[in-house]
Parts: sequence; structure tokens; C-alpha cells
Amino acid sequence: MRVNVVTLFPDFFRGPLGLSIPSRAAAAGLVSYNLVQLRDFTHDRHQTVDDLPYGGGAGMVMKPEPFWEAVESLAPEGRDRPQGPILLMSARGRRFGHEDAVRLSLADEITLLCGHYKDVDHRVAEHLATEEVSLGDFIVSGGEIPALAVIDAVVRLLPGAISDHESASTDSHYDGSLSAPSYTRPAEYRGLKVPEILLSGDHARIAAWRREQGETLTRERRPDLWEAPDHS
Repeated sequence: MRVNVVTLFPDFFRGPLGLSIPSRAAAAGLVSYNLVQLRDFTHDRHQTVDDLPYGGGAGMVMKPEPFWEAVESLAPEGRDRPQGPILLMSARGRRFGHEDAVRLSLADEITLLCGHYKDVDHRVAEHLATEEVSLGDFIVSGGEIPALAVIDAVVRLLPGAISDHESASTDSHYDGSLSAPSYTRPAEYRGLKVPEILLSGDHARIAAWRREQGETLTRERRPDLWEAPDHS
């Protein structure tokens, strides 16, 4: 897989992508990261990427031209854009979920567009990006944090990125539910004991306990997941 990131802050990604699963996946040849500096696609001496909004109002809006030219630079010969989905990180976007991570993990190439300042010219969202995605109902300083979260969620699903597939398959949201609580040694710490059933060695009872705990937590903490039509 090839992951392109168009951003004003390529250095933001270099540290995190050089650690843990994203780094190991790249070292194994499962993924390559291409960090694109948006200012390289400006044509004035100040490398201007934003301007005042039409109609007035507070804040600055990122211009469409640098995004368009940056994306076109990623296209193979004979095309005007790279293959695969082009995602704009946006507070207006549909909330990113595990099913999106699974879908994107099947692509050969994905491109992530990171905005900053007040907003991005809406023509980028409507005519350049193939979709807008959001992490949730809150605002961060730019698209870099959401883009990094998307990359991590996608890359860890690539075959071979995680050595223990069972570990990933029991994560929260893998099957539309929250996972059961986890415990490890010591069996008692400061008077707090691990549930006896987990020490029993009875794998069938342990599996049933974990299923029950996951269902209880999902009902209590994420009723939206529990009530979803496709809840499994």
C-alpha cells in the first residue's frame, strides 16, 4: 500500500510513522509513506496557501490551487489524480469507523488531505476529495492528527502488520461491539483482584464471560452501537 499525505507539516508525521506498527509495516514492505509539502505547490515568494473568505467572516481559508496541484503531482502518467480514495480530513465529514479502516486497508493507495486554519475551500471537498472524514464531534488545530489516526487504523489491518491476528480480532469495534476488560499479572494488586473466572483455566467459561462483559459494556457505554441494525 502507498499512503500519500498532503500537509503543511510533514515533520508532524515522521516521528509517529517511524515507531511501532506503522514503522514495522513499512520496514516489511507492506506500506510506504509519501509526505507532500503543500507549500511546494504555491507560486508566490511567500508560498501563500490561504486567503480571506469570500463574503467576509473570521479566519483564513486554504486555497484550492495548492491542493489540486499537489494531488495531480501524485497521479501516474495519463491520469490527473492518484489511484484510490482521496480523503479530506474535515469536521463536516462522516465519522470515521472501523468499517472504513477495513475498506481502506484493501486499497493499493490512499491519499489524505490535511487542512489548517479556519477552513479549506469547499471546491476541494466537492470536486477533488472522494470523501470527507472526521474523528468525531470536536475540533483540532488541523487535519494532521485525524490523518495520523486514520493511517494507524488502516495500516495495522494490513496482513502481516500485526503478528497476532487474534489480538486485533478481539479489539473493540472489530465486530461492532466493545471488547471485554483485560487483566494481567499480578493476580492481586493493592487488594484489587483479577476476576476468578480468568484464573480458572476453563476456556469455554472464560469465552462466555468475555462475551457477556463486552455486551454489557456496549449496552451501557455505547447504546448507539448496541442498537445499530448490523450489530453482531
